[in-house]
Amino acid sequence: MTDTPSAAAPPLPDLPRDNTQDGPAVRLYLVDGSGFIFRAFHALPPLTRKSDGLPIGAVSGFCNMLWKLLVDMKAQTDAPTHLAVVFDHSEKTFRNKLYDKYKAHRPPPPEDLIPQFPLVREATLAFGVPSLELPGYEADDIIAAYACKVRDMGGEVRIVSSDKDLMQLVGDRVSMLDTMKNLLIGPEQVMEKFGVAPNRVVDVQSLCGDSVDNVPGAPGIGIKTAALLINEYGDLDTLLARAGEIKQDKRRQTLIDFADQIRLSRQLVQLDCDTPLPSPIDDLKVADPTAEVLAAFLEEMGLHTLGRRVASGGGGTRAPAAPATAAPRPVTATDHGPVDVTKYVCVRDIETLDAWIAKAHRAGVIAFDTETDSLSSANAGLCGVSLAVAPGEACYIPVGHEHEGGLAFDAPADLTQITHNEVIARLKPLLEDPSVLKVAQNAKYDIAVLSRQGINVSPIEDTMLISYVLEAGLHKSHGMDELSKRWLGHEPIPFKQVAGTGKAQKSFKHVPLEPATCYAAEDADVTLRLYLLLRPRLNTEGLLTVYETLERPMPAVLAQMEIEGIRIDPDQLARLSHDFSVRMTELEAQAYELAGRPFNLGSPKQIGEVLYQEMGLASKKTTATGAQGTDASILEDLAAAGHELPRVLLDWRQLSKLKGTYTDNLAAAISPRTNRVHTSYALGATTTGRLSSSDPNLQNIPVRTEEGRKIRKAFIAEPGHVLISADYSQIELRLLAHVGDIPQLKKAFLEGQDIHAATASEMFGVPIEGMPAETRRRAKAINFGIVYGISAFGLANQLSIPQDEAGAYIKTYFERFPGIRTYMDRTKQGARAQGFVTTIFGRKVNIPAVYSKSQAERAFGDRAAINAPLQGAAADIIRRAMIRMPAALKESGLKARMLLQVHDELVFEAPEAEADALINVAKRVMEHAAEPVVALSVPLVVDARAAKNWDDAH
Repeated sequence: MTDTPSAAAPPLPDLPRDNTQDGPAVRLYLVDGSGFIFRAFHALPPLTRKSDGLPIGAVSGFCNMLWKLLVDMKAQTDAPTHLAVVFDHSEKTFRNKLYDKYKAHRPPPPEDLIPQFPLVREATLAFGVPSLELPGYEADDIIAAYACKVRDMGGEVRIVSSDKDLMQLVGDRVSMLDTMKNLLIGPEQVMEKFGVAPNRVVDVQSLCGDSVDNVPGAPGIGIKTAALLINEYGDLDTLLARAGEIKQDKRRQTLIDFADQIRLSRQLVQLDCDTPLPSPIDDLKVADPTAEVLAAFLEEMGLHTLGRRVASGGGGTRAPAAPATAAPRPVTATDHGPVDVTKYVCVRDIETLDAWIAKAHRAGVIAFDTETDSLSSANAGLCGVSLAVAPGEACYIPVGHEHEGGLAFDAPADLTQITHNEVIARLKPLLEDPSVLKVAQNAKYDIAVLSRQGINVSPIEDTMLISYVLEAGLHKSHGMDELSKRWLGHEPIPFKQVAGTGKAQKSFKHVPLEPATCYAAEDADVTLRLYLLLRPRLNTEGLLTVYETLERPMPAVLAQMEIEGIRIDPDQLARLSHDFSVRMTELEAQAYELAGRPFNLGSPKQIGEVLYQEMGLASKKTTATGAQGTDASILEDLAAAGHELPRVLLDWRQLSKLKGTYTDNLAAAISPRTNRVHTSYALGATTTGRLSSSDPNLQNIPVRTEEGRKIRKAFIAEPGHVLISADYSQIELRLLAHVGDIPQLKKAFLEGQDIHAATASEMFGVPIEGMPAETRRRAKAINFGIVYGISAFGLANQLSIPQDEAGAYIKTYFERFPGIRTYMDRTKQGARAQGFVTTIFGRKVNIPAVYSKSQAERAFGDRAAINAPLQGAAADIIRRAMIRMPAALKESGLKARMLLQVHDELVFEAPEAEADALINVAKRVMEHAAEPVVALSVPLVVDARAAKNWDDAH
């Protein structure tokens, strides 16, 4: 982890010159440490130290701000002679004794900020600056005491802060400095803010109160009214004494009724200049830091860029170095001893089962896993359940094992097991007990399997999703075996070891109980160990909220969707499959005629022979080995050059894929139990949080081709029901407008304009009214392509125009929308500095490709960095909608069911009479899904329709 330097700013304004010949003996800078910390924390994305995952975002920002202050101070004409950083010691002060509700409703600091408080104090001392705090007093009181003391001595004070509560101290020899805005705050600025001179700020604050600190004030009186009253009556005491003279009835009565509350408020906002000084003023003299101490601290924190700046003595910024690769945890097993599969227990009788359930209740946190006879949770039969109550203490409870050939399982002694119903009846109270936390690896599958057994497992933690939140993008897999090897140094028993491979592989229900116990109980044991190891990192790395709000609720939502499935018309699929076969045969005959002989249209080798050797065609593109390839992009180029055979081959391939992937396989995927298709959603499979689906894959059915739409027509509602498709409109472009703060795009979205027409009008100067369709199409291609870092070459291919013309389009686009280029550059720089980007909801997407030695891979990393905050935020938003949807449907009394999620679209099934109500609920939940965490500056819009089939509803 490297630090992110703060942006360069103009030098600080000089201190007011002293009128005496020699100047004051003391020029004191007092830095509001708490203000620096919170500004640093909120100005930067969550940063962590690579060596151990320690959150250091606030530390990094604080150090950069403090170092810049020190450098700028030295450049001043009248440099300060004394300096200190002042911190709050604790929450409770004398004000809490005066008023127990003072600051009572303030939320606690963010979890990943708390461990940084002591580190910031260490940083202050490492920079050679005194760190001041005092039990029972706020930092503002300490600042007030020093300011008053130095002022009375004839010295000058500058308070480095923008806190309005400190403005009461501003005067002849006391000023404030907002370093973020480079703004010097004197009496004029205070008058502008409060409407009164600094010596009357307390009076105004006493009247208007402070909602942040829970200072009550006078109800209904704001700053303007308070300033008006104080300026009219001179001071607060006079105002309260003469309140009966005020003409406005309500205002007069408020001041009379709440006089005591107003006086109490004055005690709360008045800073205490008599606060004891934690250190003598002489101890605050400016001194250079000890080089070795500061260098050691910055190195320990991983702030390498700042370390180099400090070493060079400059305040400027340099390009940050690539952060070092995260040091892996030593792979010498866990702190709980090695995994020993021989110690696991196979539970075959009620007494033993009851004993394990009692252990689980006492443990409070357990891991569990299910073993089944199928990968499909919607159709799987339960073979057994494993439990781990402590590292190394695990068991397996078989319920569905049997001899191969289907022999009964109640005769042979080695196959003795408790009956299925008895096990379910005893496990149900445990797995549904809210006081026992259940940990699983890929919990979605286990939740779905047990849901079909009548068990609603809760509460749940998922080690796969914890790993995914922590390290998305760093590893291809977050599976248990990989996590075990990575973090525990233990390689779990592979499935093939107990069940065999290939044609000889047996169902798990046919695995003997002894190896089944070792395999199944090990899964629960390893999962518990991983949980104990990885879960604390969510807190220390500032990712706990991401996990708890965006990941942990998803398994239950998706499990229910998978169980629901969706109905498909097999007859329509059969007709489509036949039609595709006929057209493929026609295309084959056409290809043979063009080639002059028959050949295998599915063979790249034979296609290459025909195109390049026999027909003499040439492609500008080659494969990695230098050969002329036959992939789709190469055939597209050849077709665009006017060659007919490549176009025929592309059409044949498309039909072949649709037939093999969808029309044939979808029919085969219909469950005989439910007569519906049950896809499986994958969590933790993409770097940005998007979901994928498999068995069958319903995410990639073409929606823009006639054939793809015909396939969607085969997805139908049950009799008396309709399908409802609710789809976000241009969500990534809307997020680009918000995240990049692009005025033209925001304006178009706020006004409900056609965004592509608006873009075309902005770029080409063409009126929206009567705009040619081709002009809009080109703007649309750029709008969507720009989010993915499209090149001139790529745009040229997409629009079938010369590359230089495409390049000119892109150049014009960035000239018309400069904020987009700014966003892209800023995001790329951030990714290179940190190794990751974040979404507006805090999701962390690691992008190691930005440090690759390969230029092509670095370019890919840059494109991924630009797109990930947008695609990731879109994924986060639809997750938030999905998580809220079940409760919203229930509260509305609807029988509708959520069936599918496809990128930015949700598909529901509802009784016909509920269609309109369901559309209203879906639109409301989806369009407000970002709130209250993020208030988007552009509206989210959802298009929703109901129909008998998916295509008509889309």
